[in-house]
Amino acid sequence: MRSKLQQIGLVFVGLVVGVMLSLNFSAIAQKKSAVGPLPVEELRSFAEVFSAIKQGYVEPVEDKQLITHAISGMLSNLDPHSAYLDAEAFKDLQVSTQGEFGGLGIEVGMEDGLVKVVSPIDDTPAFRAGIKTGDLIFKLDDTPVKGMTLNDAVKKMRGKPKTSIKLTILRKGETKPLEITLMRDVIKVQSVKSKMIEPGYGYLRVSQFQEESAPDVVKHLDKLFKADAGKKDGGLKGLVLDLRNDPGGLLHGAIGVSAAFLPAGSVVVTTDGRLEDAKRKYTASSEDYLRSDGREDFIKKLPEGARTVPLIVLVNGGSASASEIVAGALQDHKRAVVMGTQTFGKGSVQTVLPLPGKSAIKLTTARYYTPNGHAIQAKGITPDIIVEETANGGSRERVREADLDRHLVNDKEGKDAEKAAPPKKEKVDKTVKPQDKDKSKEETQAVPFEPASKDDFQLTQAVNLLKGLNVINVIKR
Repeated sequence: MRSKLQQIGLVFVGLVVGVMLSLNFSAIAQKKSAVGPLPVEELRSFAEVFSAIKQGYVEPVEDKQLITHAISGMLSNLDPHSAYLDAEAFKDLQVSTQGEFGGLGIEVGMEDGLVKVVSPIDDTPAFRAGIKTGDLIFKLDDTPVKGMTLNDAVKKMRGKPKTSIKLTILRKGETKPLEITLMRDVIKVQSVKSKMIEPGYGYLRVSQFQEESAPDVVKHLDKLFKADAGKKDGGLKGLVLDLRNDPGGLLHGAIGVSAAFLPAGSVVVTTDGRLEDAKRKYTASSEDYLRSDGREDFIKKLPEGARTVPLIVLVNGGSASASEIVAGALQDHKRAVVMGTQTFGKGSVQTVLPLPGKSAIKLTTARYYTPNGHAIQAKGITPDIIVEETANGGSRERVREADLDRHLVNDKEGKDAEKAAPPKKEKVDKTVKPQDKDKSKEETQAVPFEPASKDDFQLTQAVNLLKGLNVINVIKR
């Protein structure tokens, strides 16, 4: 038995070495960088394990499944953001960056094992069918939601346009479950929203950096400036750019959004990795924020005043990656005051490399740095003015990059940067009501995040700062 396994193992080693050599030569041809000799002894061990599983595992396992799991294991043990993407996951990634998919049009979360509706998206099947915030979905068609992950539930709700799905819903105030059948449609997620908070003061939110986010920012800026143009003392007196809970997205989208506020040619971000093409300096120029030469330069439509209007950038522990690039660039160039709480700290760049079979790998290839050379990895952006999420000084407890297993260290400052204590509170405005301070931390964390609502404490403080008024719960950097 042992001899047979070794024979199979040697044959498999030959196969693996042959494939890896061909991949190695291809990589050298493309990158002009030698990887070094292949670890034949380690590959032999790998082949023997492969053979042992094929011969002796209690149930038969397909070769493709074993190889896929091996690739997935290699990547997942590097860092939290490198991963193997099967055909479905790769398609989902492409969908999320394009901002368009077949589905129902609801933002959802999980509560007590059920899918909870956070918000129906305007002009979508869910919105038109009367799905409401707070609805609890406990069946999808005839399948109970209990036991599903949120991802599984979302996948089941998504699908080809013009196909139907039945939702069984529990709604507060209703005595029995509601059954609503929806027809899926093409959902276009708007990652950019804006409104006038009050005369002279605009609000611009970017919830994710997608393909069209930067051009949409320019369109919304134009709308905001025109909204006040005809009024007395027309033109914006101040603008709030909200990047809270923005998980990031496309790098060129972050560069394009930064270019809407920075002088042309300003450094936005630099990257550094082992390969030559990972060592880059990205600037507020069309060659860095446009995907192709034939595309129209949206920055040419930027309204006058966009690069000079007083600007506050709101961030929190959910602001990650591309949103940290924008906040860091505007902060380093002193173009904006960054307000809120410490950001997530994802300062690494992932490159998506397609593989045969419509799959791909997402590989961390570089770290990125702010224009002044600060590393964001496992540290994040420290706001110029720290303002907690509520008037009583509370904010939600969040997992950050430094809490993740196998995270990359901050190469500029090392582990000390990750363990740095937050600055001490300097001053709390006396207008905060005493009873607010007695609220428990748990009660604070239970409040859902609703940006730009009447209870948005951080936004209120941002507007106060733009007006030159006192800011509550200030911690100076």
